[in-house]
Amino acid sequence: MAKTVDKLAAEIHDLPDVEKLQLVDTILADMDRLDPEIDRVWAEEARKRWAAYKAGQIPTAPYETVMAKYRRS
Repeated sequence: MAKTVDKLAAEIHDLPDVEKLQLVDTILADMDRLDPEIDRVWAEEARKRWAAYKAGQIPTAPYETVMAKYRRS
């Protein structure tokens, strides 16, 4: 299998950047499979975070403050 990967890597190296990006999109789409367990865990986490936010248990920051921090970086 390593030879196959090495051969593909060599072929990819010669592709124009646009085609490399198309290939990445294709690979990511192929790997993006639904997983009900992951969806359930994330939904539960989102509910917990929303409840904590509504109860004032987590700190918040104004949008402008957050954006200013990342503009400086």
